[in-house]
Amino acid sequence: MVTGFRVDLGALTSASQGIDGVLYDVANNRVGGIKVDTSVAGHERLAESVAEFCDRWDRGVGNLAEDGRAVADRLRASVAAYVEVEHATAGVFDSPGPDPAGN
Repeated sequence: MVTGFRVDLGALTSASQGIDGVLYDVANNRVGGIKVDTSVAGHERLAESVAEFCDRWDRGVGNLAEDGRAVADRLRASVAAYVEVEHATAGVFDSPGPDPAGN
């Protein structure tokens, strides 16, 4: 017998907060700013390749972060929608009202 479903709003909220935390860390720990001096790398082309890799890495992480923000926003919107519907329907089934089959 189906008894309905349950949504764990706390889990949805925690998931959105977790994503926000990762996005904060990503924003504050960029690799594009890493500068590899030719004298450290030992070769000019290697230093250029590392710098290019770091720049591309940041662009890729930026794109993923954009997607992550969208996911977190949708999770928050889902929580808000569930709460809104729950408040709107609270008490609807508490008093049965007249028998729809009637006499």
